[in-house]
Amino acid sequence: MDKRKMKQAALLLLGSTLLLSACSSGGNGNGNANTGNEGSSSAAPNTSGTEEKNAEPAKISWLNILHTASPPTDTVLDKIEELTNTELSFSWVPDASKEERINTSLASNSLADIVTLTILDNSSVRSALKSGMFWDVGPFLDEFPNLKTISQDVRDSASIEGKLYGVPFQKAMARNGVIIRKDWLDKLGLPVPKTTDELMNVAKAFTEQDPDGNGQKDTTGFMDRSDLVYGVFKTVGSYFGVPNIWKVEDGKAIPEFTTDNYIATMDYMKQLYDNGLINQDFAVTAKTDQQQKFAQGKAGIYVGALFDSKNLLNMSKGVQDNMELVMVNDITAPGQERGIWAGNNGIGGLLSFPRTDVKDEAELKTVLNFVDQLMGEEIYSLMTYGIEGVHYTADADKAVTITDTTLWQQEVQPFASSRPSEVGYTIHDADPLKKEADRLIADNANYAILNPFYSLESATWSSQGSELQKIMTDATYKYILGKATLDEFKASIDKWMKSGGSAVISEYEAAYKAVKG
Repeated sequence: MDKRKMKQAALLLLGSTLLLSACSSGGNGNGNANTGNEGSSSAAPNTSGTEEKNAEPAKISWLNILHTASPPTDTVLDKIEELTNTELSFSWVPDASKEERINTSLASNSLADIVTLTILDNSSVRSALKSGMFWDVGPFLDEFPNLKTISQDVRDSASIEGKLYGVPFQKAMARNGVIIRKDWLDKLGLPVPKTTDELMNVAKAFTEQDPDGNGQKDTTGFMDRSDLVYGVFKTVGSYFGVPNIWKVEDGKAIPEFTTDNYIATMDYMKQLYDNGLINQDFAVTAKTDQQQKFAQGKAGIYVGALFDSKNLLNMSKGVQDNMELVMVNDITAPGQERGIWAGNNGIGGLLSFPRTDVKDEAELKTVLNFVDQLMGEEIYSLMTYGIEGVHYTADADKAVTITDTTLWQQEVQPFASSRPSEVGYTIHDADPLKKEADRLIADNANYAILNPFYSLESATWSSQGSELQKIMTDATYKYILGKATLDEFKASIDKWMKSGGSAVISEYEAAYKAVKG
């Protein structure tokens, strides 16, 4: 079967009800007819980061997650193959069904040379990783020019019981901040806030001083949504010094909600709510409604991913044409050092390499060399923006403007979630808000608050985590909305402890000690 037919066959698997099986070497012998050398990483390894001229292309299969409606067409794929000297065959798993399909593939050993694993908290995935099914790549990363730049913090966060069972997907470490209507600040003569008190004053002014000038009291300060993580609460909590889910003191595991900092954050949110400085329905507002209402001029403060600013401004066209936005990433509370929570510690999952398909260290180094090349600027540009002159134009500063959005969506966008790293590149979006958001997000990394237990495992949390989380989420909302006293909130902590929380604490402490010593 030639290369193009192999790709077409792999794409047909997307709609099949059969088990996913990439064209790879090894396996259990019950896969498709193309097992053997055609799917294996057969080229000799080259740890220099570039392929030798005239070397045979490495044949690499990849079980990957698809976040778009359709797999990519071949234009960009052909270019990636040319630059990396590979023949690639993909089995695409739709994001909506990834958990079921990945679990099935793990159970049947129907894998590939590269397997994208984004659900690291899934019990089947963690069991497979700990079982020795995948290579521990930790000892090999420093042999490759791009892989060796992965920081120790990222390696530690992506490891399980001290072993790194794949190349981490490196995401922005901490992408959240505050987006504010600058035109409203200017009209009311207010400076850009740098403290939580100043932010509260801006919210009050936006609520009471008619910032849109329509003569009606129809605006609020904050526009929030029903999300204690990606909405206002967790980001403001960072400003008040709340840990990122957990912190460790003298070897003891301390849940965030047991800290005074967490209570101070709840009090701040309660003050916003009691004084009408935040939309009163925030606890039941969806993200899409939050963004639409902000774009319609219903509020002047949005807390979330800083790159949302570009979308918010675009949504406002024809509705709030005078909208100007300013992004803030350095707000602090009195007596607190600057900090911002790091989502998943900057880890988006792993590119893992099963021992059934990647047979030995030579094959592993071939596949790692390919991943190392994906991290280079040229291929990052391909997977992000496409081909210059076809999908985009760029100025001398490497600022990119997409010229054909439809073509970009067909040929480039499906690759975006497959980039091993999304940080540290010169090429960038030409949109000024996106460029500024990227700068602030990069700056956030210097102040990121990590979750010390992100890579660790608690058996109790794995089995009861959703129920335990609900106890404290409900208690937090009730306190903010005035439906529970502080004593009642603390009673919920006691309930959490008795319902399995104490066991979670003990298990994380033991796991932390086993890794850290």
